[in-house]
Amino acid sequence: MLTAYAAAVAMGLSLSAPAAAVPAKAAHKKTAHKTAHKAKPAAASKPAPEEPPTEKSEAAARVAEWVAMSGDNGKYPYIIVDKQAARLFVFDADGKQLGDAPVLVGIAVGDEATPGVGAKKLAEIGPAEKTTPAGRFLAKFGRAVGKERVLWVDYYTSVAMHAVVTSNKKERRLQRLESPEVDDNRITFGCINVPTAFYARQVRPLFQKSGGIVYVLPDTKPLEEVFPRLRLLPYLNSAAHNAGEQPVAQG
Repeated sequence: MLTAYAAAVAMGLSLSAPAAAVPAKAAHKKTAHKTAHKAKPAAASKPAPEEPPTEKSEAAARVAEWVAMSGDNGKYPYIIVDKQAARLFVFDADGKQLGDAPVLVGIAVGDEATPGVGAKKLAEIGPAEKTTPAGRFLAKFGRAVGKERVLWVDYYTSVAMHAVVTSNKKERRLQRLESPEVDDNRITFGCINVPTAFYARQVRPLFQKSGGIVYVLPDTKPLEEVFPRLRLLPYLNSAAHNAGEQPVAQG
């Protein structure tokens, strides 16, 4: 069955590795009266400084702490998507944060997908139905329309995570990602758009083999309603304290 959101990702960008430049061989001349000079070693290029991690919202910080302490992710890497902050945070299976990036989410504010929306054509989807549902999802890579591989967050409602779609210039999706504002990051039919380079460097390598867990934070629902086990966090903290776990030395 071809799904509505899946049709949208067919217009996405595909990545291709740039061809490596092949240096030409330098011709060396020798004379009887001159000694060849040794070439000076090229100055080592300094790696670009890494940007400090973005501070999480209170809700994102609570979910990150709960997942790390409870092991709710199991053996999987995971991503926390903060819709209100228009940002995602990527973690490995051990709970180490690997990076964060801005995201684009559904136009409509809301935490549930309309029943049957995945079977609709794009033109049939109303403005209020263009939501990114909140919840805990087991996400895996799969094919969408046009044979594009995407990370399916919720296959049955056709919500996927993929590199930012730039085919409709009027939507200015790249500019929206780069904007410091968060209100303009609501533009998709429900899918989660990620910067192309970040998607290729962080999301795809981490999730392409076995998938992972995606936690999408709510817009309007209470956090504990979407993640009921979050209520256990105080007890987890108390248990850790009673176990006598030592704090980590900061430097």
